[in-house]
Amino acid sequence: MNPTHPVARRGSALAANLGLSEKVFASPADKAMAKAIDDGIDRVEAGLLDEVRFADSIADVSTRYLLEAGGKRVRPLLTLLTAQLGAGINDDVVTAAEAIEITHLGSLYHDDVMDESDRRRGVPAAHAVWGNSVAILTGDLLFARASQLMAKLGERAIRMQADTFERLVLGQLHETVGPSDGDDKIAHYTRVLADKTGSLIAAAAQSGVVFSGADPAYEKPIIEFGEKVGVAFQLIDDVIDLSPQPEETGKVPGTDLRAGVVTLPLLRLAEMAKTDAASADLLRRIERDVVTVTAVAADLGDPLDTNTMASRIVPSKATVDAIVAELRDHEATRATLAEAHRWAREAVAALAPLPEGGVKKALTRFAETVVERQS
Repeated sequence: MNPTHPVARRGSALAANLGLSEKVFASPADKAMAKAIDDGIDRVEAGLLDEVRFADSIADVSTRYLLEAGGKRVRPLLTLLTAQLGAGINDDVVTAAEAIEITHLGSLYHDDVMDESDRRRGVPAAHAVWGNSVAILTGDLLFARASQLMAKLGERAIRMQADTFERLVLGQLHETVGPSDGDDKIAHYTRVLADKTGSLIAAAAQSGVVFSGADPAYEKPIIEFGEKVGVAFQLIDDVIDLSPQPEETGKVPGTDLRAGVVTLPLLRLAEMAKTDAASADLLRRIERDVVTVTAVAADLGDPLDTNTMASRIVPSKATVDAIVAELRDHEATRATLAEAHRWAREAVAALAPLPEGGVKKALTRFAETVVERQS
C-alpha cells in the first residue's frame, strides 16, 4: 500500500498510540514488529469497512456513521500486538480484532443514548441524528455482526465474546442503577469501570494471545493487564474532564461535572466532605451551582430539593468555571490522578510472566501513555 494512502497513515499513527515510536523502539526487531502491526491495522481497517455494510439502506448508513467518524482503534491494536507473543498476525487474529472493535463501536451507540451525550468523535451523536430507537438498534446490529465474526473462530471465541458482552451490559446496568444502600460508592464505581472499559480491553489483548497460538500461560497476565489499564484509562478521563485546556481535550472544562455524571474526583470530594468543612462547602456549591441532574446530587448526599433547584438563580459562567477550577485543584482530583497511576503500575506489574522483548516493552509504554495523556 502506498504510504501516503489515508489508511496507511492511520496505521502508523495508531501504532504510535501504543508507544511504538521510532525513538522508543529503535532495534530492527522492534521496527519489524511495528511494521507488522501497521500492516495488520490496515487489514483490520479495510475489514471493518466491509463488515459494517448492510443491505438495508438505513442500517448501512447508521452502522457506518461512527466508524467513519474516526477513532484510535486501540483495542484491535492490542490484539495485533499481543499476537506477536505467538505466531503473529494471521486471519483469525485479524477477524478477532475486527469483532472486538465492532463490539466497542456498538457500545458507543448505546452509551451515548444512556448518557444523553450530544457528540461523539467530533460529530453529532447517532441518537441526535436518528433518535434513540435507531441508535439503540444500530448498536444491536453491530453486536450481532461482531458475534457472527467470532462464531467463525469457534466455540472458544463465542464464549469469550458472550462473557465480555455480559460484563459490558452489567457495567452499564450498575452505572445506571447506582450503588445499593451500604455499598462502598468508590468500589462500586471502580467495578463499573472494570466492566465497561477494562473487560473489552482485556478481551482484545487476550484475543491476540489465543488466536495466534501463543503460550496459554500468557493469558492470565494479559487479561489482568487489560482490566487494570482500562480502569486507569477511565480515571484519567475523570481528571481530563476538569482540564482548563479545551483546545486539547475538545470539551468544556467540567463537562461531566456540569451534566451530573459521577466521577471519582466527585466521589472522593464527597468522602472528604464528611470530615472537612472546606470540602463540604465545595460539594455544596457544586450541587447548587454546577450539577444539573438532581438525581446525581441526591446520590452524593445532602441534596438540594427539586423546588430549590427549580427556583434558584442561575449562576454566572464565571462562577461555574471557578468552582470547576477549585475541584480541579482539590486534593480529591490529585487523589484520582494518583489512583490512575497506581492502576497503571499494577497493570505493568501483571506483565512480569511475559518474556522480555518488544511486546512487553510496548505494553508497558502503552500503560505509561494512558496516564500521561492530556485528551
